[in-house]
Amino acid sequence: MTQPTSDPHTHGAGFATVHTLQVGPHDQAVEAEQAALGAMLLSRAVIPEITAVLDPADYYRPAHETIHRAITTLYEQDEPVDPITVAAYLAQAGDLNRVGGASYLHHLVQQVPTASNGEYYAAIARDAADNRRLDATGIRLSQSARTGELTADATRAEALAALEAAEQRAWSEPTPLGDGGTLPGFPVDALPCWMRDQVVALAEFTQTPPDMAATMGLAAMSTTAGGRVHFQIRPGWVEQSNLYLVCAMPPASRKSDVFAAMTAPIYRIEEELAQQAKPAIIEAQTAKETAEAEVDALLAKARKGDAPDRQQLVAEASAARMLADEIHVPPTPRLTVSGDITPEPLTHLLATHRCLAALSPEGDLFDIIAGRYSTRPNLGVFLQAHKGERLQTDRITRDQPTIDRPALTIGVTPQPSVLQDLASAPGARDRGLLARFLYSLPPSNLGYRRIRTQPVPDNVSRTYDARLEAMVRTFTDLPAPVTVPLSAQADAVVERLQEEVEVKLRPDQPLSHVKDWAGKLVGATVRIAGLLHLADRITTGWGEPVSAECVERAAVIAEYYTAHALAVFDLIAADPATEDAVHILDWLRRPKQNGAHRTTVKRRDVVASLRRFRGRTDTIDPALSLLEEHGYLRADRQPSSGGRGRAASTTFRVHPALKDPEGAS
Repeated sequence: MTQPTSDPHTHGAGFATVHTLQVGPHDQAVEAEQAALGAMLLSRAVIPEITAVLDPADYYRPAHETIHRAITTLYEQDEPVDPITVAAYLAQAGDLNRVGGASYLHHLVQQVPTASNGEYYAAIARDAADNRRLDATGIRLSQSARTGELTADATRAEALAALEAAEQRAWSEPTPLGDGGTLPGFPVDALPCWMRDQVVALAEFTQTPPDMAATMGLAAMSTTAGGRVHFQIRPGWVEQSNLYLVCAMPPASRKSDVFAAMTAPIYRIEEELAQQAKPAIIEAQTAKETAEAEVDALLAKARKGDAPDRQQLVAEASAARMLADEIHVPPTPRLTVSGDITPEPLTHLLATHRCLAALSPEGDLFDIIAGRYSTRPNLGVFLQAHKGERLQTDRITRDQPTIDRPALTIGVTPQPSVLQDLASAPGARDRGLLARFLYSLPPSNLGYRRIRTQPVPDNVSRTYDARLEAMVRTFTDLPAPVTVPLSAQADAVVERLQEEVEVKLRPDQPLSHVKDWAGKLVGATVRIAGLLHLADRITTGWGEPVSAECVERAAVIAEYYTAHALAVFDLIAADPATEDAVHILDWLRRPKQNGAHRTTVKRRDVVASLRRFRGRTDTIDPALSLLEEHGYLRADRQPSSGGRGRAASTTFRVHPALKDPEGAS
């Protein structure tokens, strides 16, 4: 007859009791605990996976809890984790003999078929712990009910709480759908004070997010200096001062009102410049037409004259032609082009004016870029005019020269859906057009706006107007582009930003999937810093080097645009199923009318509750499947009926974390 043997690892006081021959109900749990611990001792890589599932308090054997805590402590201290190091740690703490000695740690490793299944072993041990807790709760509630210590309602509430806690632990953390939560608001304090005051007052008056006014304010500053002032970070690296900016807002967001208030000085000054130049243009045009008329008259006489006279007249006509060609008729000054201009006229106008801005409260420009009038959109001018690359105009007219360092500013406020259309344009992502934009995607205030608000104070609007006018007149009067250097301290800040961005480009880092956009982020930051410098010092020495403080402020703004760019790239990459799933998820997060949250839901419930799916019920199944894949729903499978599609009666259990939106974000 086999005799009982001593085993210091069974559950009991002091960790050591007699292990009997009887097979208990907890043997499977103990084996799973041993395998989970052995996996952690065998492979450091599985420790985070196992500890995410199994807590120290989940262990049936106290010795296993002690070993678990030792492993996690060494791991958090970035120390090696193996039977030898853990034994040394336990010995120092005085616990080695209490857990069974170093030999037991080696025994744990030998119990592991493969460390890669460690998370599976941990789940078995965790489920066993939940069952023990439920069992203990049931016994305690049964005893309390018999003795009358708890009322029926109190007993029911405690039982439900225990079941809910177990259910919560049975779910893994859901995988986000890409709706990265609330996006940051625009850091208006980083703007020049005269623009900050205008942005804040206008946002309050129009009850719109300040992001829209701030973005259009940057576009206005870029219009004044873009292409006229360059910034040298260090030898060999010069950035222009023009920006491509887009603030996407839904309809009825008062985009036109904000756009008009932030750009009105630009259009007013443009009109004034045109009127001021009109006399000189008329004079030059008249002189040129007169000279050309003289050429025509000489040529007419030459055609009628004798040979000797003809040669003299031709010579006089040639001289007159040269004089006529030397008369330059200046173009009407322009700062802007319409928002629905096509690439060919835009190229012609850039060849004439070199520095222009395409400003619009709508998304017509994006529609044109996406190919409204052509199946193969012409992106070249938009790519070259952002960087300032040499612009060839041979296709427009032979009279137009090739332009060096063209500069285009773009400031538009389209609807979010327009961004998706732009992303679908051939070459928009591959050729780098999307990477050139700074994106803003603020939330809409619709439904939460105050009706009666204070208008923008006169002194605020006058100051904004005057400062913007000073910038326009200062930089449009420059005879040639000017290069402003960065200070040594500013260069050091730029170098630090380069290092930070470089790390974020690595695999599994935040910017790894938008390398094309992130690769231009530091350059865009320098452009913003330069504009802040010009705006701060337009009346006090703007030609001085750009300070480190301006670069730091620009970095704060760039951080804002980075968060919004990630959201935009998620938006343009999203398929319809993802959008539908996001709407279902938002609905599941909201409590019902009685304040309770949904714990289960059927397909027909979603259709009945969300207008989005009325008339298009065939689109709901891909969205539900996506929510299942991401761990937000679990379908209680019904027996197959042999038909196609999901059974209408399928019940989905809802992730408990959706009761707390922050916990499932």
